[in-house]
Amino acid sequence: MARILPPEEIHAPCDPSRFRFKTTKDLPPLARFVGQERALGAIDFGLNMRSLGFNIYALGENGTGKTSAVRQFIAEKAKAEPVPRDWVYVYNFRDTAEPVAISLAPGRGIDFQQDMAELVGYLRVTIPKVFDSKEYDQQKSRIVEEFQNMQKELFGAFEEQAEGWGFKVHRAVNGYNIVAVNAQGEPIKEEEYETFDEQRKNDMRVHGKQIQERLEDVVRVMKEEDKKTKRALADLERTAALSVLGRGIEDMRRKHEDNEKVKLYLDEVREDVLTNLDDFKGGGEPQPPPQMPFLKIPKPEPDFQRYSVNVIVNNLGAEGAPVVFESNPTYFNLFGRVEHKLQMGAAVTDFTMIRGGALHKANGGFLVLQAIDLLRNMFSYDALKRAVRQEEVRIEDVAEQYRLVSTAVLKPEPIPLKVKIVLIGNPELYYMLYNLDEDYRELFKVKADFDHRIERTDDTMDHYARFVATKTQEEGLLPFDPDGVAKVVDFGVRLAEDQEKLSTKFSDISNLLREAHYWASKEKADAVSGSHVKKALRAKIHRNSLVEDRMRDLTAEGSFIVETGGELAGQVNGLAVYDAGDHSFGKASRITATVYVGRGGVLNIERQTKMSGKIHEKAVLILSNWLGRMFAARAPISLTASLTFEQLYGMIEGDSATCAELYALLSAISGAPIRQGIAITGSMDQNGTVQPIGGVNQKIEGFFDLCALRGLDGSHGVIIPSRNRRNLMLKEEVVEAVRSGKFRIHEIDRIEEGIPILTGLPAGEAGADGAYPEGTFYRKVADRLDALRKAAKGAEGEKEKESGEDDGGGCGSCGVTGPPA
Repeated sequence: MARILPPEEIHAPCDPSRFRFKTTKDLPPLARFVGQERALGAIDFGLNMRSLGFNIYALGENGTGKTSAVRQFIAEKAKAEPVPRDWVYVYNFRDTAEPVAISLAPGRGIDFQQDMAELVGYLRVTIPKVFDSKEYDQQKSRIVEEFQNMQKELFGAFEEQAEGWGFKVHRAVNGYNIVAVNAQGEPIKEEEYETFDEQRKNDMRVHGKQIQERLEDVVRVMKEEDKKTKRALADLERTAALSVLGRGIEDMRRKHEDNEKVKLYLDEVREDVLTNLDDFKGGGEPQPPPQMPFLKIPKPEPDFQRYSVNVIVNNLGAEGAPVVFESNPTYFNLFGRVEHKLQMGAAVTDFTMIRGGALHKANGGFLVLQAIDLLRNMFSYDALKRAVRQEEVRIEDVAEQYRLVSTAVLKPEPIPLKVKIVLIGNPELYYMLYNLDEDYRELFKVKADFDHRIERTDDTMDHYARFVATKTQEEGLLPFDPDGVAKVVDFGVRLAEDQEKLSTKFSDISNLLREAHYWASKEKADAVSGSHVKKALRAKIHRNSLVEDRMRDLTAEGSFIVETGGELAGQVNGLAVYDAGDHSFGKASRITATVYVGRGGVLNIERQTKMSGKIHEKAVLILSNWLGRMFAARAPISLTASLTFEQLYGMIEGDSATCAELYALLSAISGAPIRQGIAITGSMDQNGTVQPIGGVNQKIEGFFDLCALRGLDGSHGVIIPSRNRRNLMLKEEVVEAVRSGKFRIHEIDRIEEGIPILTGLPAGEAGADGAYPEGTFYRKVADRLDALRKAAKGAEGEKEKESGEDDGGGCGSCGVTGPPA
């Protein structure tokens, strides 16, 4: 039933007297997030689920507090969780290309690093002292002296035996030479040897062979003794080194008694130190190269880097589980990297240059990422899924697979991963991933859907007040009085576009609080009142409404033709919303219709020019079908009609102009003029039921501003769907104009209810015979359609007659009338 809405139904303000505080300074901060029970319950469920794949995607419109809610929930959850273990990388003595990852108790990573550094420093000082000590020299001298005495004794006996048989042993570069000598001890020459008899020659040959065999035995024994001596010296060195090394290693082993991997590493360190004791003894004198005796090259400094400990996760002093918000989730920021440094023009690296990523820091806790940022970074999304699925994080060089030539790289041991991942993003990304990526559905099973609106109740309005209190305290803003909070609630209702809802776009509300604080501070007020909030809203609109003001001025001066007075047939003012990004506003558009004889039906000029979207094309088809349902029950409709938005220079989409287009078409058919001071918005179905539309506040206010600019005289108003009544939260200027009778807002449920408002004629209701009563609007439409039908039929008869006169040439022999073959 059509009716004019009273002022109290087009604006539902919050009553400041319902608040029981002087200023928001008296209110406690908001402990929980306002509303969003569904989303918060999903987050709580996802955070407490331990099974694989129950990671969370928090979705909702921008500004609905997704990030704040996630941050608050995770912070509370993380406090109750245990502090995760530290992780370090150490040198792999078996395979230098694969550094070993070791897990340590929280905070022990730095201790282990310092202990190893102190151990190496201690050994570098004490080991040289041990080898320079008097005890060590005495033991070493004793071993060497024993070997020398044994060597002297053994070789002396051999030489004595050789001399008894007339031979002498001489040392040579390659060993020993045996020489036969005469009684004077001189080597026997060939001439002298020839003077010997055969017996003596034979004795010399036999004795020479025996001496040679004896020499070989002596050399063999001496080599064995030499090896024993070297082993004894090596054992002496190990024993001497272990006297200081053993204590340090054992002390560290006791500190890590429950960590088998640390103890294994310490054993390998001990063996490596004992194997490379020369590194700890100190560098010797510089030795010149053989070719350049004048140049002395210092001995290279020993490398003790292999005994370092690289701490990549340090939870020293941490309380609860880690919470990491990674704002730039590149592959390396997530998974870590192996850095390089330039030496002599070449890039070199080692295990101490391994750097952890966000996954390492969040291991054992929570990692929060913006979904759009994750997807924008190459490799990150696929690698993250792989890490979650395999429950381990690897540090890899992703560019390796794209190189033509393979290079040597470090492959650090992967670290076990236990992390809860929360993605934050808009609904479009969520549904795209859900529908296109099967892995996503398995790994992100929890959907936390944030609504942009909540119910308007006493509790939620109190929560709004506490949100204002919390934000003002956090940011040092002036407190708000009850009137100021009430205006903030009104703004929330306006954002929600529903008198029974409140918006949860707290980013917009927070900006309003800051701007209202600015204006209150300029006035040196003690608290922010409703006037400051209204001033902030007006100032923001003024900053962003240049396009709206320019278009309104063009309309007022007549460049954009929109009539706001008088009556015209076939023309109506439709209402549309323009979104400039930071500001949306309503604008009246002139919709015209023409009707003439023909069978073309209703033509949508925007469609013909490819300026119409699919929803608008559907709306025109619905309009045509309603026309046939109402007026073609007994005879077909024969007409050609056109509909268009005049001075439209862009695409049109949506169905909110369906009612306006129908009224323009019916007016053009009937000839009944439409009041131009009334604008229309609303969709419709094939049965004539008026359906709700969006942006109703902006549409009404846009037409109101134009009419107010030209002068309100009581003839102006708008027609809206009755189902949009609850969406009304109009500005005070409109409310005052409605209260004074200068502007009217009509609501309708059916198409016929708007006809008396626009034309002053009753719509009419068909009788049992299908005819409409005289003097009704529908009767005018039906009569005109009947006239068009007859005119079209008459035109077709004339055309057939003219066609028959032209067909005079026949063929009598075949009896067929028509043109010659």
